[in-house]
Amino acid sequence: MQIMEGNVIDTIQKNIQYIGHVHTGGVPGRHELDETQELYYPAIMKALVAAGYKGFVGQEFVPTQTDKLESLRKSVLICDV
Repeated sequence: MQIMEGNVIDTIQKNIQYIGHVHTGGVPGRHELDETQELYYPAIMKALVAAGYKGFVGQEFVPTQTDKLESLRKSVLICDV
């Protein structure tokens, strides 16, 4: 969505009634949801909750860190609001 639409939070707020599933992926590369990515997922997750989203969040996860389990744990915690 970031690549095709941009302005992710505004798009969520305007279209929340049509959103049935959220899928994360770091931009670029679909890697960890950390400070190396374009998207700031803590703000996106909070915007989803504020808009009333009650569905699931799936993660596309291609880790680059050596400790892949720790990397996954951090990515999950970012999305757990």
